Amino acid sequence: MLEISKLSSCYGRIPALAGVSLDVRSGELVALVGANGAGKTTLLRTISGVQPASGGSIRFEGQDLARLPARARAQLGIVQVPEGRQVFGPMSVEDNLRLGAFARGSDTHLDPVLELFPVLAEKRREAAGNLSGGQQQMLAIGRALMARPRLLLLDEPSMGLAPRLVAEIFARIAALRRLGTTILLVDQNARAALGIADRGYVMETGRIVLGGGARDLLRNPQVQRAYLGTCAEGTPA
Repeated sequence: MLEISKLSSCYGRIPALAGVSLDVRSGELVALVGANGAGKTTLLRTISGVQPASGGSIRFEGQDLARLPARARAQLGIVQVPEGRQVFGPMSVEDNLRLGAFARGSDTHLDPVLELFPVLAEKRREAAGNLSGGQQQMLAIGRALMARPRLLLLDEPSMGLAPRLVAEIFARIAALRRLGTTILLVDQNARAALGIADRGYVMETGRIVLGGGARDLLRNPQVQRAYLGTCAEGTPA
């Protein structure tokens, strides 16, 4: 579904992506993990068209996205849940959700989203700014689902959440995967992200340094030492 080849992007003269290549197949959940500043968010922003590419290619279902603006990519079905949730605080939960359907021109997907996140149904008339961090993350995901994404880009969904809420958010993401949603998931919580993924990539300083099956990466000594806080034998580092 998604094919990225030798992708580069810069902030001014500062390179953020340096020859990134990866792919996401239809129906997969692919995790992209790495330390803060590795370029993960920049990669998602470049895929969705918010950040310009300076080299390489992005193809979605065979179509070259080079000249397509972000709105056109959203209309193709590439939808991003941004880092930090970015809900519209003064607006109601329901209005936040309906905004997610703007690019599609229809909000008929509201009931299925509310079924997936019952707490949003309970609080649909409340201001989004009054929700807890975990509820706002569910709202941000629900807003993206209103656009009926063919490829869902999730940027740091566990950021700032308590462990119990992280587990709940990742359980919902896994449920979306089972429903057939194709997902590219970025998160610093490598254990949680790889734990629900089919495949994964490790990113460092704007480059992909490892890739493979999610279980294989969880067992990889390099990944264990750098991102899981364990040695190769599984003892605390």
